Amino acid sequence: QVQLVESGGGLVQAGGSLRLSCAASGRSISTYAMAWFRQVPGKERELVAAIVWSGARTVYADSVKGRFAISRDNAKNTVYLHMNSLKPEDTAVYYCAADPRSTGVQYDDWGQGTQVTVSS
Repeated sequence: QVQLVESGGGLVQAGGSLRLSCAASGRSISTYAMAWFRQVPGKERELVAAIVWSGARTVYADSVKGRFAISRDNAKNTVYLHMNSLKPEDTAVYYCAADPRSTGVQYDDWGQGTQVTVSS
């Protein structure tokens, strides 16, 4: 099992930028697919972005394409979410998740989440 800790959330004005970090400990995530999800109260959690173990392939929700970028530094056991041109509808709790077998659907480990609030 790997422990994930997100950081970097906060309050930002529309059009601004934030970088979220997900630091892993307990095990190396260098062979894991990783992802960022977000959730708004009363709504289902949604996949924002995912990245394969090597970083060579990424996927994004249509709502964030061209604005967000997921990246990873396996030497630092850390995954990032770079968020640009933020909109009020991006307001949510953002979670980091680990997919040890690179299934694309089964995420075994989750962080506690970090709040992102975008003001209009």
